[in-house]
Amino acid sequence: MRIPESELIINGDGSVFHIHLKPEELADNVIMVGDPSRVDMIAEYLTDIEFRHASREFVSVTGKYNGKRITALSHGIGPDNIDIVMTELDALANVDFKTREVKPVHRALNILRIGTSGALHADIPLGSYVLAHISVGFDGVMNWYANREKITIPEVEEAFKKHMNWNPYLPSPYFVKASNKIIDLMKDVTLKGVTISAPGFYGPQGRIVRLPLAMPTMLEDVESFRFSTGGEDYRITNFEMESSPLAGLAAHLGHHASTVCCIIANRYLQSSNPDYKPAIRKLVELCLEKMSTL
Repeated sequence: MRIPESELIINGDGSVFHIHLKPEELADNVIMVGDPSRVDMIAEYLTDIEFRHASREFVSVTGKYNGKRITALSHGIGPDNIDIVMTELDALANVDFKTREVKPVHRALNILRIGTSGALHADIPLGSYVLAHISVGFDGVMNWYANREKITIPEVEEAFKKHMNWNPYLPSPYFVKASNKIIDLMKDVTLKGVTISAPGFYGPQGRIVRLPLAMPTMLEDVESFRFSTGGEDYRITNFEMESSPLAGLAAHLGHHASTVCCIIANRYLQSSNPDYKPAIRKLVELCLEKMSTL
């Protein structure tokens, strides 16, 4: 089936509409970051850099680390941007841009997103690295796609909504597991995480500045939720804004993905570390080493 021009926009130079990458420029291994400046930091470690593209918040480079080709790409802030980036990355990998038809042989990408986050428990220290083994979507992105139940954990979702006394005006939350390939890659250097993706930084993450919250006890209720699935016990560990649509869309599209966050604040202890850049650089080095082994 041919994909119409209105549904997948290809720029005049042959690149995909938002992120401005061409199919041949995309490596199998992708490191994603929110901040465009972090792409340039990653590029400091790469050799044989092929290009640098920049369009809005989307900055990208492809080069080599330890001889392995890696693409670094920034996505900006928020789950809506992940919907754009993941759809366009998959199109680059699995759509023939000349015929506009899906390629007969599927290409699976390895995607590791590096972010920052606030922890929800006292025993998760500032500067630690939490890998999202499971992501919890407060954003609603996956609710727009068919067959959502095939990549989520419905029984946990129902238990969570009951535990939270979920507000019916809010998007229905979803729980989605990260790729085992990425979990195995990173598990010896990270803490096991269950990461909430919120569609905002303030109210959707339980912060009060001037407006009251629709669910005033949200943080306490999230902290106290426990669940088991696949023979393992879990608790929700941290908040951020992008991990759940990344994990969900990757699972739907047949890619391997997860998010690793550097903890820069602790919501339970009400503490933060504004000088977190050295910890981020160390995490970038760690992720490059791990990704270059795939």
